[in-house]
Parts: sequence; structure tokens; C-alpha cells
Amino acid sequence: MLSLMRKYATTWLIKVILGAIVIVFVFWGVGSFRAQRAGRVAVVNGETITVEEYREVYNNIIEQLRRSFGNRLSDDILESFQPKNRAIEQLISRRLLHQEAKKLNFKVSENELSNSIRNIEAFQIAGIFDTRLYQRVLNSNRLTPEMFERSQKRSMLTEKLRSLIEDSVKVSDAEAEEWFKWNNTSVKINYVVFEPDRYTDIQSTTDEINTFFDKHKESYKTEAKIKVRYLHFDPDMYRSGIVITDEEISEYYESNPKEFKKPKTVEARHILLKADQSATQEIVEEKRGKILNILKKAREGEDFVQLAKTYSEGPTRDTGGYLGTFQKEAMVGPFAEKAFSMKAGEISEPVRTRFGWHLIKVEKVNEASQFSQKEAEDGIRKKLTDETAQTLAFDEAETVSDALFDGDDLAKAVEGQKPKVMTTDFFSKKGPEKNIQNPEKFAAATFDLTVMDISEIQDFDDGYYILQVIEQIPEEIPELAEVEEEVRADLIKEKKDKKASQDAEELLKELKNGKTMDEVGKKFNLTSGSTGLFKRTESIPDIGYEPAIADAAFKLSAENPIGKNVIKGSKGYYIIKYTDRKVPDLEKFDLEKENIIASRLRQKRLKTLDAWLSQIRSRSDISIENDFVR
Repeated sequence: MLSLMRKYATTWLIKVILGAIVIVFVFWGVGSFRAQRAGRVAVVNGETITVEEYREVYNNIIEQLRRSFGNRLSDDILESFQPKNRAIEQLISRRLLHQEAKKLNFKVSENELSNSIRNIEAFQIAGIFDTRLYQRVLNSNRLTPEMFERSQKRSMLTEKLRSLIEDSVKVSDAEAEEWFKWNNTSVKINYVVFEPDRYTDIQSTTDEINTFFDKHKESYKTEAKIKVRYLHFDPDMYRSGIVITDEEISEYYESNPKEFKKPKTVEARHILLKADQSATQEIVEEKRGKILNILKKAREGEDFVQLAKTYSEGPTRDTGGYLGTFQKEAMVGPFAEKAFSMKAGEISEPVRTRFGWHLIKVEKVNEASQFSQKEAEDGIRKKLTDETAQTLAFDEAETVSDALFDGDDLAKAVEGQKPKVMTTDFFSKKGPEKNIQNPEKFAAATFDLTVMDISEIQDFDDGYYILQVIEQIPEEIPELAEVEEEVRADLIKEKKDKKASQDAEELLKELKNGKTMDEVGKKFNLTSGSTGLFKRTESIPDIGYEPAIADAAFKLSAENPIGKNVIKGSKGYYIIKYTDRKVPDLEKFDLEKENIIASRLRQKRLKTLDAWLSQIRSRSDISIENDFVR
């Protein structure tokens, strides 16, 4: 087993195991790619945060986003989460928490440390801590027990202070009720919208275009571009020579029993009578009475399939309520708990979920079991082959990287070796247009380099890369003639927008002087619209998701019905007028109180911790290196 762990020491598998150990774990002081070139990211009250620490946290954030979004993780989504900023913020916050915990003389006893490590699943076999496995996992990742335990102790110390701060936060019933009313009150408004595109007769003169261009030259800058040489260490290049032995497959199978579990599943049908969270208590009770009558029919011997086809209001009605075979996590909590506590052939009492009332009939129960080694063999062989290829690719990239220095000509330095040096065409920050699987990630790794700088090893989705910028074209402001049509279009767009804003202000003024919405609308050949009732965080009927309009609408009342200002929305400029308000029924609060208190408690704890950290930061000496400044 030890040889196997060593063989896959740098694979993603072991990294994921260790990464899951403690959420706030950072590999303090562990080596990095070409460590001699590593620097610092920030200094917090005299303590350095290293590039290695930053890289580890950054990669963990990216991995979490990949697991959350899967194939839907686009570059735009990634950018919106600002992973670089988050990584720096997390590291600074952790360091501040650790420093304050030490100042307050918090301690972690040897017994606490020992128990925490013994409870880590990555170090257990069949649920029991295994000393040899503990040593193997640490050795495989070039960690000594002392290094890991020191890091674990730091994390536990930090967590003690975090818990102390968060546990001081409470949410009262009155506060929860106030939030319930705030969140569930709805309003209705009338509105008029001035859309800029309605002004089709707006033109522009040559002088206006010249003036506009002079004012906005920076907006028309051409993009900077670079040309890059690179080495691509593709794991696929190393697969052909890899042989996974039967012994290795056996070792992997025996060491990872949880990976080969067949979870318990249930095959079931159900009957649903809808009564979602917005339903009144009267409707909820009415549906409960109906489903009790259906249950009586089923227990008297009527066919459950026919009852489902007759009475169910769910999407499986036509198939007799058939849900197929499912794992416990696939269903909402109350439904899953009940279904997985039943025997084949049983029909449940009514079960309440956020969708309504259910009757469940279990057709078959498949108890948890284990895939045999024979069944798992092909999957294990593929996994170990993939990991070995990944390791071999990285090892070769590291060997090449260690022999390179900034300023070396990459093409000459590796001439005659494999892989062959490739060269891109010039590209912008969007990345190369061909031959690169992830262009924007490639660009992000190269645009911070100066000419002839050589990057650290870059771990992209399709292998490892070493990159070198060989030419740069700086951004520049073009001549007006080159972009005149674009400038003209932008100018006209601005003039339309300004006209729409001016007309909206004029209409609002007349509305405040006592005219009706319809009267002032006719002056501008506009018809007023009316929304249905909507809550603060909902999309507004006939308008769409417009937080600024919703915020303004909830400040209005029968005594103060007209919006104070014109509101700019995505379609144009809005004037709004209050027409109705509906306060929620407090009977629903009793049903939701527990969830509301739990949700508000989480939010208040986060805010309290953030406020505490902000206070500590305000009196701390924190500097961030220029390359990492947000």
C-alpha cells in the first residue's frame, strides 16, 4: 500500500482527501513549484502569507466552484465570484483570527487534537482510525505528523475563536416575525417607462462626433496582445507505457471500501396533493383531509396505481405516481426519511413537504451492498492509469521547469526534447483562438508575464503547461476614422438615453402636480402599465427583475403614492405609483418560524464575524503585494 500511495503522491485523489480534512486547512510552509521563485502575497501584522498558501486556497475555491457548477462553470461565472480576491480575503481573515486567538490565550489540548485527527475519515478504515494509513497519507504528500498536527492545531485554534464569536449571536421570535412580515409583504404599482429606442429621429453631427470621441478616447483603445511559446505536458502522452498490476488494484479496492458501496435505494410510487409554502392554512388542511380519504381507499384495497392516476396532482400522475428507483438524497427531507423507513408493500401516512401532501407506496427496497473487486476492476484500472499519467506528466514538467530560468529562450532550452515547443498567434485577454482547450485560463496565466519571463507550471484542465511570452503589442488609441461608426452609434445611444431621462423627469413633475398617470402618459404617447402583487425579492410582473424599482415601490404608501425619483431600469426610465399592499398571514409564520430563525442565525453570524474582522483589520498592519492588489 505504501508504494501505491507514494506512486500517486501528487495525484488529485490524495490532494482531494487532504483537502477535505479541514475546511480552513492551509499547507503552512509546504514547498511549491520552483520554490526559489516564490514570493509573498501579503503581510499581516508582520506575518507573511506566501504564494504557496495563496495558491492552495485559490485552487480549493476553483475546485469548489467546479463541483457546484459542473459543466455550467463559464469564465463569466468564474469572474463574478472573484476567486483571487476571495483567496486573499480568506487568508487574511484566517491569519487575523489565529493572531487574536493567541492574544486571548486560547489553547488546543493534546487530547482535543488527537480526537480531531482520529475523527478524520481520510485516516480511517471501516470507521476506525488507522495509524499506518495516517502515516502513509502524510508521507505521500510530503508531510510529517508534526507538520500536519501543527497545521491542524492552528485551524482548531482559529475555529475556537470563530465559534465563540458566532455562538454569541441570537435570533428572537419577535425578530423572526418581523423579518417574515418584511420578506412576505407584497405591493402593486402602476408605471410608465420611457425606452430610449423610441426616439428614432435622433441624429449626430460631425462636431458632436469629434467632441464625443475626444471625451471618450480611452473607451476605444485597442486591446493589448501577446504571442506565447509553450510546452504542453499532456497526460495522454504517457498512458501507453503504464501498467497497473492486479496487486495495485487489490490494494486500492481494499483501502477505499467507501468508494465501492452500493447505497440503499428504494423503488416507490406516490400520490401528491399540492399545497406549497405559499398556500393558506385553510388549503393545507383541506388537502390533508382529501389525502386521508385517498389513504382510506388504498388501505381498503383499491389499486394505488389507479388512485394516483385519478387523484394525484404531481407530474407522475399518468404513470400511476411511479418515481422509479432513487437514493435518499434525491428526495426532499421528510419524503426521503419516510420512504427509507418503510418496507416493500407498505403505504405511508400523509407526509408534508414544501410541495404538498404525499402518500408513498414502497414497491421495493434495495439494501446497501458492496461492488465486488471484479465489478470495480475496470474502473479502478482506469482511475489509477489516469492518476499515474497525471503524475508522470507533472514530474516531467517539474524536471523541465527546474532547469529553466527567466530570460532563457524556451525553444532553445528544450530543443530536441519532448514535448515540442508550440507558438501561438497574437491573442488578447480572451485567449488564443485555436489549439488551446481553455483560452481564457491560458491568457490569465500569461498576461501578467513580461517578455521572456517563464511561468511556473500551470495546471490546466488538459494537463500541465510551461509558458513564455515572446512578443507584446501594447494597447493604443486608434484614429477617429478607424472607429467613427462605432463612435457615432455610441453618441446616438447616449443622446437617446438623455432624451428618455429628460422626458421621464418632466412626466414625474406633472404627476406630482396632481395629474393622473393616464393623463401625463398621453402627452408622451405612452400607456401606463400595472403590475400584479410582488414581494421585495421577486421579479416584478410585466417589468422583470428590477431591484431598484422594487426597493422604491416598497417605500411608497397610500399616503405617499408617487415615486420620489425617476428610476433607471434595464429597459429605460420608470415612473411608478403605489396602488396596493398586502401583509402576510401570520399563521404561516408559525409553520416557517424554525427555518426562518435558522436562516437568520446563519446570516447574523456571518455579519457579526465580518464586523468583528473589520474592526480587527482597522487596527492591523496589512500590506498586499502589488500583483495581488484587488
